[in-house]
Amino acid sequence: MACRFEVVLLSGDARHLAAARQALDEADRLEALLTVFRETSALVRVNRTAGTAAVQTADELFDLLTLSDNLHRATEGAFDITSTPLSRCWGFLKREGRLPPSEDVEAARARVGMQHVRLDAAGRTIRFARPGIELNLGSIGKGYALDRMGALLRAKGCTRAVLSAGGSSVLAFGGGRTGWVVDVRSRQVAESRLARLRLRDGALATSGAGEQFVDVEGKRYGHVLDPRTGWPASGVISASVVTREAAVADALSTAFLVGGEDLAARYCESNPDTLVILALDRVGGVAPRRVFGRYPGIDVEES
Repeated sequence: MACRFEVVLLSGDARHLAAARQALDEADRLEALLTVFRETSALVRVNRTAGTAAVQTADELFDLLTLSDNLHRATEGAFDITSTPLSRCWGFLKREGRLPPSEDVEAARARVGMQHVRLDAAGRTIRFARPGIELNLGSIGKGYALDRMGALLRAKGCTRAVLSAGGSSVLAFGGGRTGWVVDVRSRQVAESRLARLRLRDGALATSGAGEQFVDVEGKRYGHVLDPRTGWPASGVISASVVTREAAVADALSTAFLVGGEDLAARYCESNPDTLVILALDRVGGVAPRRVFGRYPGIDVEES
């Protein structure tokens, strides 16, 4: 998952240090299962063989793929774990950004789409219905690991902790009446925090645009690609989501970075326990902020 995982306990909870270490070991175990960077991982095995035969895999991976499929549908295709061919086409996969010909984008887009992944719940198998499909869990894996780590800590009797992954994904539980203070920040809006939250029980994830880009004749093309069109998304430079599960928050922050205000508003209307904070493209040097939805028990302070 290419990031640092941390567990924060209050000073009076030193008895849970052993459980915290076990939670960090759980992140290592999940990395070995879900990564695309190890030939021995279950996900790599699926990518290698599901194009020619149905692959039976671990329940954890199957359940995460099912969640990814559900979120793909709920976000109108803006969240899609099959978008790697597009990232490769634009050169962003190896940090060698380029503007590809339109026909190359269309060829890559033909190999993208969660609707081409067949999940058989009865047999717990995965099959690709189209050649060239490949899965990458980078936009949901960190949050999933945090959820599993949090479940492990609770099972060991820990009732309050903050877990983080890479600074962009946070899971908090407990924290008393006032909650844990968590600042919502974006690398793209470095001059100030977007908001301050008092998070009691929930997860926060932030995704940002502009970390990679290619400049062609004065036009900037960012690395966040819309899987529905094959072209870079625009309009939103940072998307933060608070909801119950870290995996869902992770995925939604990516989806709303792509789908923007309209998608965030529609999703929050149908899913009431979701809070979204968007920083939009700058106007006069300022990045306007938009807030959608709500999350129970959370206070949002202005930046």
